[in-house]
Amino acid sequence: MRSSNIIVRIVSSVWRGLDGARKVLHLLLLLVLFLVFFGAFSGTPALIPHRAALLIQPVGTLVDQMDGDAYDRALAELLGEAVAQTLVQDVVDAFEFAKNDDRITAVHLDLSGLGGGGLSKLRTIAGAIEDFRTSGKPVIATADIYSQAAYHLAAHADNVYMHPEGLVFVRGYGGYRTYYKDAIDKLRLDWNVFRVGTHKSFVEPYTRMDMSPEDRESRTRLIDQFWAMYLDDVETARGLTAGTVDEFVQNMVAHASAAGGDIAVAAREAGLVDELLGRAEIREILKGYAGEDKNDSTLYAAVHSNDYIRQMRLLHGGEAMDENVAVIVAAGEILDGSQPSGTVGGDSTALLLRRALADDSVKAVVLRVDSPGGSVFASEVIAQEIEALQEAGKPVVASMGSVAASGGYWISVATDKVFASPATVTGSIGVFGMFPTYQRTMQAIGISTDGVGTTPWVGQLRPDREMSDDMKALFQLIVNDTYDDFIGGVADRRQMDKGAVDAIAQGQVWSGNDALANGLIDELGTLDDAIRAAADLAGLADGQYGQKRIEAQLSPTEQMILDLLAVAQGSGFEISKIVDRPNAYQTFANGLQRLLSGLTKFNDPRGIYSHCFCALD
Repeated sequence: MRSSNIIVRIVSSVWRGLDGARKVLHLLLLLVLFLVFFGAFSGTPALIPHRAALLIQPVGTLVDQMDGDAYDRALAELLGEAVAQTLVQDVVDAFEFAKNDDRITAVHLDLSGLGGGGLSKLRTIAGAIEDFRTSGKPVIATADIYSQAAYHLAAHADNVYMHPEGLVFVRGYGGYRTYYKDAIDKLRLDWNVFRVGTHKSFVEPYTRMDMSPEDRESRTRLIDQFWAMYLDDVETARGLTAGTVDEFVQNMVAHASAAGGDIAVAAREAGLVDELLGRAEIREILKGYAGEDKNDSTLYAAVHSNDYIRQMRLLHGGEAMDENVAVIVAAGEILDGSQPSGTVGGDSTALLLRRALADDSVKAVVLRVDSPGGSVFASEVIAQEIEALQEAGKPVVASMGSVAASGGYWISVATDKVFASPATVTGSIGVFGMFPTYQRTMQAIGISTDGVGTTPWVGQLRPDREMSDDMKALFQLIVNDTYDDFIGGVADRRQMDKGAVDAIAQGQVWSGNDALANGLIDELGTLDDAIRAAADLAGLADGQYGQKRIEAQLSPTEQMILDLLAVAQGSGFEISKIVDRPNAYQTFANGLQRLLSGLTKFNDPRGIYSHCFCALD
C-alpha cells in the first residue's frame, strides 16, 4: 500500500536536488584540499608529553553513533559546520587508556560545551570516571555553566569548579509537545489516523489539542523515575544528603535571593560546587598536577582527548582475535532501505548483520539499540536477519541504550537475551498509520478531482481525494494485524501469555527497571555486560575472545577522501579559513534541506509505523 502522495514526491525531489547540489559543492572544495595535500602531509600529529593532564571536552549531545555518512561529517568538521555530537565510547576509552598511562597525571573534564545526553549514557561515562579515580589520579570538572547532563558527570569528579558568573541549571525531566488539531481543522485537512494502543501517543498532536490522560499517566511515571535516579546519582557522588539537589532546584529563586541574588554563590553554599574560580585560577590548579606547557607558561601541560585516543588506538591496534563478539550499533529512527549512520536503515542494518553471519571469526553478536522505532517493515527485515544468525548458531544479545522503544523494542526482542539500563526508555508496544488528505482545502479554493477506475480502490491513496470507508477499514485491519503480530512475537520470544503482553503494551512506555519487572527484558546491565553474556552464550572462554565493531564500509574513493581530510586536519590546515562563509541564500537552502529531509523520512512501504515519542526535555 505505497502512497502516491504528490506533495511528498515534490518535496522529496526538491530535497534530493538540494542534497545533490551540496555534495557537488563539497567535491569542489576537495579540490582545494588536493592542492594543499603535500603541505598538509608534512604535518605531524601532536606528541603526548611525558607528564600531562588529559583534557576531555564533550560537546553537544552524547550519542552511540554519529549522524550522517563519514565523508560529509569529516568535511563539515573542516568547514566548522559539524553538528555537535560526542561519542560515548570515545569518552569511555579516553578514561580507560589514561587510567594506566603514567604520562597522564590528571583529567580535566571541561563540561561547558555539553548540552545533553540520555541518563543511561551519562551513567556509562560516570562509571568510567569512577573507575579512573581508583588509579589515584584526580578528575577536575569545570564549566562556566553546568547543564543538567554536564552536572551529572561533574558530580562524579574529585573537584567541581565553576566560573563566578556561572550557573548550575538542573531543571528536572519533562516532555512537552506541540498539538495541531485546530490548525488542521482550520486548513480543512483530513488527517486519517489508524492506531492500536490506548497509550500510543505519537499521533496525538494531529488528533488532539492537549495530552491525553493515558499519555500523561505513562509519562509522569517515567519522568518521576528518571528524576529519582538522577538525584540519587548526583547526591551519592557528591556526598550530599538525600533531597539536597531537589530542594535546591525546587527553590532556586529563594536560594539565589538568600545569596544576594548570586546564583553561583547559592550553588556553592548548597554544596553543588566546591569553588567559584576564574579560568586563570583553574589553570594554576592544573599546573600543580601536570606542570606548565613547554611553549606557554600561562597554560598547563595537556593533551586533548581527541588526539590522545587516536594515538592510543593506533598504538594498541584492534581488539579482534580468532574468535570474536561483534558489536553492531542500531541508533536513530528506523527507516526502510539503506540509510547513513545515525539512522537505522532496514537494508543497511540487515547488511551489517549478514556480514557478521558471513564472518567465521564472529561467534556471537551484540546489537546496541538506541532507537525510538519507526518503520514496521524495516524493523521486521532486521528481525529476520537476527533470526538467520541464531539459526546459524551465532547468539545475538541486545544492549539497549537510552531508548529502545516501539520498533527499537521490536528488533531487541528478536534476540536471545535483552539487556537494558535502569534509565532506558523502552516498551511503547503499539502501531499506527497516518494518511492526510486535503480535498476539502482544494474545494474551498475552487479545485476538484474526478475520474474513473475499474475497482473502488483506484485513486484511494490520492491526497486530493477523501479516503473511503472501505479504505479506512482496510488500513485499520492492517494496523490491528500488525499489532497482533507485535504482541504475539513478544509473547513467543519472552515466553509470556499474549494477554499479559497486551496489558503492558498498548503503547505504554517503561523504564528499564519497570521493563525488568514486567518481563520485557532479561537483565539490567551495560554494553560490556551484554558482550560478556553473548560470549558466554557462544561458549567463548573469558579472555580468549576479542571484539569486532562491524560498521558501514567505505568505498575506496570515500576512504581516500577521508584519509586526505584526516591528514589536512592533523596538520592544522583549516579549509574554513579559505572558504567564504555561507551567504543568506546558502543558509536558507541548507535549512530547507534539513526541513525537507525531516518531512520525507517516514518511508514504510505500507505506511505502518511503530514509533515512540520518547523525548525527555
